[in-house]
Amino acid sequence: MVKSKNKIRWFQVFLFGVCLLLFIIVGNIEVVAQGMPGPPVFPGTPNEAPIDGGLGLLAAAGGAYALKKLKGRKNEEGLD
Repeated sequence: MVKSKNKIRWFQVFLFGVCLLLFIIVGNIEVVAQGMPGPPVFPGTPNEAPIDGGLGLLAAAGGAYALKKLKGRKNEEGLD
C-alpha cells in the first residue's frame, strides 16, 4: 500500500507542476482583444447643429404667445 500512495503523490506533484507551467506560459501571453492602439487621432472641427424650420417656428410661436398675453394685459388695464 505504501507504493500506491507514493505513486499518487508523485502524480499529484507532476500534475501540479504541469498546471503551474501552463499557467506561467499562458499568463505571459499578451492578449489584446481590439488590436494594438495606434497614434492618437485628434478630432477635427465639430459639425454645426442644424438650426432650421423647427427652431424658427418655436421662436415665432413664443413671440405670438407673448404678444397675445401683452395685448390681453393692456385690455384688462384699460377696462379697470
